Amino acid sequence: MAHLDRREWLLLSTAAALNLVHPVMASTATNNTIRLALNENPFGPSPQAVQAITAHLANLSRYTGDELATLTNAIAAREQMPPEQIMLGENLDVLGLFLSAHGGAGGEFVYSEPGYTALVDAVAPAGGVVVGVPLNDRLENDLAALAAKINSQTRAVYLVNPHNPSGTVSDTKEFIDAVRDMAKRTLVIVDEAYLEFTPDFEQRTVAGLIREGADVAVFRTFSKIYGLASLSIGYTLAPKALVASMKQMGIGAFFGLNRLSLVAATASLNDTGYVAAMRDKVAAERESWHQLFRKRKVRFTNSQGNFVFFDAAQPHAKVAAALAAQGILIGRAQPPLDTWVRISIGLPEENAVVRKAVADLLAPV
Repeated sequence: MAHLDRREWLLLSTAAALNLVHPVMASTATNNTIRLALNENPFGPSPQAVQAITAHLANLSRYTGDELATLTNAIAAREQMPPEQIMLGENLDVLGLFLSAHGGAGGEFVYSEPGYTALVDAVAPAGGVVVGVPLNDRLENDLAALAAKINSQTRAVYLVNPHNPSGTVSDTKEFIDAVRDMAKRTLVIVDEAYLEFTPDFEQRTVAGLIREGADVAVFRTFSKIYGLASLSIGYTLAPKALVASMKQMGIGAFFGLNRLSLVAATASLNDTGYVAAMRDKVAAERESWHQLFRKRKVRFTNSQGNFVFFDAAQPHAKVAAALAAQGILIGRAQPPLDTWVRISIGLPEENAVVRKAVADLLAPV
């Protein structure tokens, strides 16, 4: 991959400014507010992560050092991939801007809509063009329709699996085969932020395609199931050339990462029982929601994430306002699914309160 020129690098350097404040974060909510909007894990991080953070508080006067290599090597061992194919950081927006700037204006970025837009929102400053593809009738990624949008101008296809906001997962073989086929024509970026909420995530991941040499990048984060949202740490697995080009820009370097994030992430990976425990807790709470929807004959998705998605049969704005009046914050609207609502899984006592409030809003059976 060729180097970016000065203009392209200046565009890339603006990526940090793209993280606009989420409307929920800008609210005037009190401490008593039940926040079920951002798909956080309220059960908290691994105790080992908390211990690691505490142990390193005295070193905050020192720049990050070996912690970067330690986490990178831990990920390399877990993913069976060389460190040269690993880039640390929450880099979806930076990756989008980088790919848009590289090659000039007019590059197309294909994604499912409604969907999580961090990557595609970042392409506009460099002249990127966003191509949205509606979800299928099961509110899953429409793999055939996405593939049909690939052309000579396509810079990347961006997929989220499990999808956000629907929480749906595609059939494992169908998804991996589709990504493999699309990667023969363009870079395919798969956001697996919620994949570890599925019990068979090791079979569902497309990381194996990267090991095969396919033009695929996989994004993972410690902000969701690992409960480290405020520390903002994740990683990308990608072809060596792409990782090398981005690292040359300083992306994923020690000065852009903090010690506490790195040691917490490493400790989280070392806590081998943590993910399964979190998955079980979330699944139990999610099923309680689904039971309500079945009882009330409400259409809902087969969400596999730490959130539910359902058709309230009334405008999202009306539902959100009614819940906000009771101190409950929910996910943003997802047009064109204007009556659908996404609610994150909270603590059991929070979920009980919110389920009752939602039940009161739903039409009677």
